[in-house]
Amino acid sequence: MAEKKSPRSRAERGAEIAEHETVAGGAFQASPEAESAALRLRIVAALLWAVAIAGEVVAILWVLRQDPIKMWLLIVMIVVIGAFAVGGSLLWKKANRLDPASEKDKVRFFVQNQLGVIITVIAFLPLIVLIFLNKDLDGKQKGIAGGVAIVVAVLVGAASADWNPPSVEQYSVETNVVQQLTGENEVYYTKGGSVFHVCADVPDLRRSKQISAGTVEQAHADGKDRLTKKWVSEAINNCGIPAAKVDQVLGDVDDVTTTLDEDQFTTGADGKPAVNAEVERSAPAPASTPRATSSRTPSTGPAASSRPAA
Repeated sequence: MAEKKSPRSRAERGAEIAEHETVAGGAFQASPEAESAALRLRIVAALLWAVAIAGEVVAILWVLRQDPIKMWLLIVMIVVIGAFAVGGSLLWKKANRLDPASEKDKVRFFVQNQLGVIITVIAFLPLIVLIFLNKDLDGKQKGIAGGVAIVVAVLVGAASADWNPPSVEQYSVETNVVQQLTGENEVYYTKGGSVFHVCADVPDLRRSKQISAGTVEQAHADGKDRLTKKWVSEAINNCGIPAAKVDQVLGDVDDVTTTLDEDQFTTGADGKPAVNAEVERSAPAPASTPRATSSRTPSTGPAASSRPAA
């Protein structure tokens, strides 16, 4: 008698699916142009970080050894170190949008996305400790210099941290959703927005005078964090996509619920997501929508391996 298998959790199925997509070549892969641009940004970021750490060394070996110690010079050095550190971190985060890491390698994923915070600790912690241990500074001077260093370090660390880091898995799911839903890898967004949409005729875009269009990869490169988590209701009510088609996408695209708010779908007895009936309503009369400006370039098309999963 065959042994009855216990139902797998959604997390287990998602992990298996991610593994299958990677082996099968269905996972997102940055284009050669994006990889090249990311490499250039990372080189510049590394140089800026090197200058920041060099500034720390100068502050420790020269400024703190002066007699008397020039407070104004010490504070200037702290600010300069912070400026170079945050500059490098911002460029590094931009590079990660172009060429993200995979969540499958937890250590690499963390280090690649939070390297700016690690560099900030390296650039400030030794200096802060030596300021408070310095025998040539009185209590007031230590309080001022140490306080400034701590404040700058915290601000730089906060700006360097990636609170919503991109991943290969995220880009893969978003690309598969868009391609299966619309038949092409094209999304729409505005310069000031933080998300992108599956069509241009949605309320958030109607208020904008200029709409950009591009691939999922291009949208992320332009600073957009993710696909809107309300794409189900937008697809049905604003984009003219039948609910049956959206249901099919929800059933076919693996790990699709990571792209949605909970009110956008329901889960059936078979464990598969489906359109939440509450998001279906009569579509409003279409309003005049500004013409989308394409962000595509001949070298920025979707990677061959970004095709939708079977």
